[in-house]
Amino acid sequence: MANDSDPMVVVPEHALISHKLTRLRDVNSSSMLFRNLASEITQVLVAEATRDLLTVEDVRNTPLESFSGQSLAHRIGIVPILRAGLGMSDAAHKMLPMARVLHVGLYRDEETLEPVYYYDKLPTPPNIDLALVVDPMLATGGSAIAAVSRLKETGITDLRFLGLIAAPEGIAAFRAAHPDVKIWMAAIDEKLDENGYIVPGLGDAGDRIMDSI
Repeated sequence: MANDSDPMVVVPEHALISHKLTRLRDVNSSSMLFRNLASEITQVLVAEATRDLLTVEDVRNTPLESFSGQSLAHRIGIVPILRAGLGMSDAAHKMLPMARVLHVGLYRDEETLEPVYYYDKLPTPPNIDLALVVDPMLATGGSAIAAVSRLKETGITDLRFLGLIAAPEGIAAFRAAHPDVKIWMAAIDEKLDENGYIVPGLGDAGDRIMDSI
């Protein structure tokens, strides 16, 4: 459901998300289990975030007769913020196999907590109508803000951010920078600690996801 104070921030009330998120946070969950749980939660979030997409009539045939169905009207792009976003992009692509996958490489400087670019191959002008930006953690918000800013520079106007865990500070920073971009999160946690990590969080999502590959 939408946040009562901000309809642009959505935390779906879903029993499967709650169940899987509990196990995702567990320090004893293996890397493979962590990756599978992150993938499964992502698929639920993608279904929620694409609920309102426009469709067009699509006439096809069953084994018995023709019928009028619906197909998505948007050209969709899935944009993982490297590297942790890869653990969500595979799951999103399973839900949207027609989507293009574009990559933005950013890492957070551990001293300044500011985002640093290291990979950017985005097409200009864009060849998509809608970008789903995926990154497991929205902590300080710096990487997400920078990635969305870069996507806007290419001309993309319909952007949506999907993540697993957010800190209130990250939500506030992202909303201040991009008030037009809607956010879907599995959970919004208590706070950031003195090192910029989400509490209670789930540890380093990038390490826990990528260790299983």
